[in-house]
Amino acid sequence: MVATCTGGERGDVLNPALDRPEVLENLSEIRRAEMDRAREILGIRQTWLGFVDSGLPEGDPLPPLPEGCFASTDLQTATEPLVKVIREFRPHVVTTYDERGGYPHPDHIMCHQISVEAFDAAGDPDRFPGAGEPWQPLKLYYHFGFHRMKYQALHDKMSELGLESPYAERLATWNPEPDWDARVTTKVECADFFEVRDQALIAHATQIDPNGPFFWVPTEVAKQAWPTEDFELARSLVESQTPEDDLFAGIPGPAVEADARPGAA
Repeated sequence: MVATCTGGERGDVLNPALDRPEVLENLSEIRRAEMDRAREILGIRQTWLGFVDSGLPEGDPLPPLPEGCFASTDLQTATEPLVKVIREFRPHVVTTYDERGGYPHPDHIMCHQISVEAFDAAGDPDRFPGAGEPWQPLKLYYHFGFHRMKYQALHDKMSELGLESPYAERLATWNPEPDWDARVTTKVECADFFEVRDQALIAHATQIDPNGPFFWVPTEVAKQAWPTEDFELARSLVESQTPEDDLFAGIPGPAVEADARPGAA
């Protein structure tokens, strides 16, 4: 289940082929259609939490957030719809952005905040009593898509194969953050699914340029250089040992539903 916080109303069109007035005028509807297509490709469930995009503020100092946007919503108000989704879907694992938001988009950061809050609140019968029967997820992960280890490996493989690396300049100016890279606890082997992942990404056509940086490294090279998606295990209510290669490591099989009842953790 993917819970989508906003409708992307204030987003930019990042694909030059679609940067046209009629696209900008209907961006919300188009982005919903893109999500429909991506959902079909991945074969997943997806729901909208109903908040309004905050946009990506630019300038120094940054301008104030738009009134009524997601990132300016009271934390408890913003958390309740996600608690409701968790209690209805009853997941054992929750994944979300790290506290930086992957990159510092205010809605990504707010998504992180409500995910952490909802993880703690969903199993508590005293919190959000109108949002359904309590359900306690067992593990919370932060997705680590941007870290130096990964891009260094991609750069090295491209160079090894005699191909021009698109990351040389970026790596030359990337300040080392060993403590940040060390936070990766869980690497899930998923190279066999990179093509499907990329099809779903391209389905978000207003946001993804098929000739852009997401696709600078050929898929076969990426499979060799970095065949995993990476996470930090931020919270676990089951016995967990890291490093891991499975988001469900430590979660029992047939008994899991009983073990995840409110209070069982």
